[in-house]
Amino acid sequence: MRKLDIACIIDDDKIFTYVLSKQMKVVDFCENLLVFHNGLEAIKYLKPILESPEILPDVILLDLNMPVMDGWQFLDEFIKFKVSKKITVYIVSSSIDVADHAKAATYKAISNFYIKPISRDDLAQIMAEISAA
Repeated sequence: MRKLDIACIIDDDKIFTYVLSKQMKVVDFCENLLVFHNGLEAIKYLKPILESPEILPDVILLDLNMPVMDGWQFLDEFIKFKVSKKITVYIVSSSIDVADHAKAATYKAISNFYIKPISRDDLAQIMAEISAA
């Protein structure tokens, strides 16, 4: 499996993002990690660099329930972008609501839905999926 260049976590839970970033290091997940605490921060970062594939993330791990701009609102903005490279999006949420899973399935941009906490095996699966694509 190839190590990803840039990964992005969009999640307001600072403890979760800290633990996930440590797990990513253990499995050699990525070279660089971007962390945003709500969807609006991520949109403001991504929008001006859409034409620069070398600095866009390879993968986004997105929480659904956040302040300011939640995961659904982020997705609604993100899918409008004309991105210069493929960015794989995974939902990583504590939501076990069947409606959230059904709604996620309606977005072509979403590759999979993981329930928190995410494991090292989950990270390895994500790496394998992206490498195979």
